[in-house]
Order: sequence, then structure tokens, then C-alpha cells
Amino acid sequence: MAKAVKTAITPTRQADYPEWYQQVISASEMAERSPVRGCMVIKPWGYALWENIQFQMDERFKETGVRNAYFPLFIPLHFLEKEAEHVEGFAKECAVVTHHRLEQSGDGLVPGGELTEPLVVRPTSETIIGDSFAKWVSSYRDLPLLINQWANVVRWEMRTRLFLRTSEFLWQEGHTAHATAEEATERTKMMLDVYADIAENYLAIPVIKGRKSALERFPGAVDTLCIEAMMQDRKALQAGTSHFLGQNFAKASNIKFQTDQEGEAFAWTTSWGTSTRLVGGLIMTHGDDDGVIMPPRIAPAQVVLLPIYRKPDERSAVMAYTAKLAADLRRIRYAGRRVTVEVDDRDIGGTRNWDWIKKGIPLRVEIGPRDIAADAVFVGRRDKTPRDKTSLARSAFLEGFTALLDEIQATLFQRASDLRDAHSRQIDDRSEFDRFFTPRNPDKPEIHGGFAHAHWCGEDACEERIKSDLSVTLRCLPLEGPKETGACICCGRSSERRAIFAKAY
Repeated sequence: MAKAVKTAITPTRQADYPEWYQQVISASEMAERSPVRGCMVIKPWGYALWENIQFQMDERFKETGVRNAYFPLFIPLHFLEKEAEHVEGFAKECAVVTHHRLEQSGDGLVPGGELTEPLVVRPTSETIIGDSFAKWVSSYRDLPLLINQWANVVRWEMRTRLFLRTSEFLWQEGHTAHATAEEATERTKMMLDVYADIAENYLAIPVIKGRKSALERFPGAVDTLCIEAMMQDRKALQAGTSHFLGQNFAKASNIKFQTDQEGEAFAWTTSWGTSTRLVGGLIMTHGDDDGVIMPPRIAPAQVVLLPIYRKPDERSAVMAYTAKLAADLRRIRYAGRRVTVEVDDRDIGGTRNWDWIKKGIPLRVEIGPRDIAADAVFVGRRDKTPRDKTSLARSAFLEGFTALLDEIQATLFQRASDLRDAHSRQIDDRSEFDRFFTPRNPDKPEIHGGFAHAHWCGEDACEERIKSDLSVTLRCLPLEGPKETGACICCGRSSERRAIFAKAY
């Protein structure tokens, strides 16, 4: 009988996917739960990943003319009340501040100084940014106005999961105002393309660009575009959204401008956002039973050097060789930045290697006296098994370093694409549709079919019935792909498009 392979994470993905996910985050030292219910502490390794996502995304925003600003955390209650559909969509998730100080009483500290108007801790910022836009815009010459902010938001979630759904999370939210509907619509699509580029070319997560149904649309929006990705448990993850708000928020916030014909008009606005949910998506797309696997273009570090010596008199030579290699690597540019190199000389034996495997660093390089004598390095790739290592001449390693990283990046993207393709199916029969989403194993209810591409007539009632019957949601109407006629998977009426249905996070 073959000996069972020991893994760093227990349970495995197949045994208990939700617990596996939590254990990967813990083992990789990316985050931990906060004493505040539903909140998290993002640790340095996890925050460095978020910083890299910020860097790549921020550059692309600015290339399109967007500038960064910052707006208040607190929103006066009457601001939210201006847009009825918006406040209704977020009302149950809002945290509200009603007092402005603490006072001592016999039982301890109690709230004091009641506010004349409650303040909502921002769940999103359309209303308060709209107030500023109304002051900044007076003429068509002030448009387009293209603003982004990097911030935190609070949505008081009942069921939380690190990175995927927390009461407080980090994100960016872009807000723009335009003179015409066409220009605003174009901006909505442009920002979705930016999100798709970051997801696919940096996080190595294949995504489907699509349009949300009316029931899934952002509260108050005219149109919502999204990118949807499949995780390893075959559930969908909404990885970014871009909203065409029409003139709804402009009318609520009184964002008006003088036209070039000397008339007066309301602006056309957009908003778009992604969050630390991308970190959770990366883990669930690329992680294995030894921890997370970091795509090189977005990884907190591309390589760790592990000096190895057994005798004290070997240390100086090994460390000098390691330092020179680290300096040479840091001169290399990759994904628009200098390569980040970790050097780990802790005296903790084989634990060092496993620590970096669990963290998912793309390359591990061991350097010992024999390697130095041969002017070589011993390289392990995170996209391969831990024991799969190769000896490379130092010069060849440096010369082929970026190509090696790109190979790992491409491998991760292809694996994720293959998994999505293997678990996506065009379905035209309702009984087959139901079977597709029925768990194969009652002990593992989270494992089901994947993405079903099925016809939908466009009626809310059919969408709601499928959700009620199967806990399956309509993820999007793909923007790309052929149009075709068919019969709605729910009611059988005529349909001119396929939608993607899936269980989702």
C-alpha cells in the first residue's frame, strides 16, 4: 500500500472545504479574527498582497484619468434617504452612530451626548460623494469628473468569513460624473475591463464579464456589470462590479451642470468597486492542501532564499553568497516593480521550508556549501509538489528568473481555466438542471455541479423560483458569446439568451 502523502492543511479541500479555507488563512499567516464580531486583523503577509493589488489597480485607474480622494466615514442619515431604492438595499446592513461620547455611571461607561441626527457608517459612498460632486460641478467644462477612494466600509453581515464577507472590509470605490449617458456607459465598461485585466493577468483568476439581472443589480443603479469567477468548490465569486447609475443619484444629490447649449442638465454617474474579497478569491482559486499558492505577479514576494549550513565555519560563506544573490535578484524588474526577495536564516530546521510553502511564495531557493562550490542554487516551485526541486546554475537561474515566474503564472491561470471549463455545462432540461445542483454526497452539501449556462426568459419570477428551489442565483448574462433562441429553464417560455446560474459566495 502506498504511503499517504502528508499535507500541511487538515482537513483537505475534499474533506471539508470551508474549514480548509479557514486553515489555509491561518497557516499562511494572512489574517485572523478580531475581538470585534465579524471583523478581521489582516496580518503583514496578507496586507502585502492587498498592497500589490492596490498598486496594480491604482496604476490602471490613473491611466484612464482617475484621481484619488478621500471622503468621510460617516454619512448623515438623511443623505441615504434621498435615494429610496439605495437606502432600502443597504438598510439591514447599516451600522448607525447615535451618540458622540461616553459617560461614567454606576454600572460603568454608557453612551452620552445623543446626536441630533444619526450617522451611518458608510456601507458605500454614493450619497456623500454625490454631495461633494454637486459642489464641484457647475458647467460641462467640469466634466467628466473621475474620482476614486481607497477606504474601508462597514456592512453588518450576519454570517461572516475572513476576506469573503466581513462586517468591515477594505476596498476601492470609484465614482464618476459625465455630461452624457453614452460617456458614462463607456466608463462603466472601461472599469469592468480594468477589473478583468487585474483578475486574469495578475491574480491568475479567469473571469466571465457579464450583466446582472434586475434582482441582482446594485440598489439604485440602472445597469450593473460584473466579473464572476469559479472557485475550487465550484461556487461563484463576484470579484468586481461596475455600475451605470443613470441620473438617479445626480437627481438625489442635485448634481447639475450648465450644458454647452446654455441649458441645465443632471449629470450621468457611475460607481465601481472591488475589495479584499479578491484575496479570498485568490486563496480559493489557487490554494491546495499545503496552503495558498501566490501568482508571481501579485505575490508579496517572488522568492525566498534559504541559506543552509551545518557548521559554524560554513555560515559566513553561505550568508555572503546568499546576500550577493539577493542583491542581484532585487535589481530585476517584474510586473512593473523590483523583485521582492525574502531571506530566511532562522535556525528552525525543516520548518522554514514548510512555512514558505504554506505562505505560497512562488520560488524557494536553498543555498548550501555544495551549491556554492558548484556556483548553483536548489530551486523549488510552489506550483509543483514540495519534493520537486531542481539544481540550476546561478547564472542560468538569474537569466531565466522572470521567465520562470511567468511560467508559474501561466500554469496557475490554466489550472483555474481548466477547472472552470470542466464544471461548466449548457443545460436545456429542468430535471438535468436540478440534478446539476444537487449535492453528489449528502455529507458534503457544498459540492455541486458548477456553472450552468441555461436559457432565461427575463422574468423576475423565474429567477426567484430557481433561487428558492435550489439556492442557486443568476450570476450574470455574459457580455461575450453568441446570441441564441431557446426555452427558459424555469417556465419554458421563449428566451434569446443564456444566463449563468450557480451557487455563490
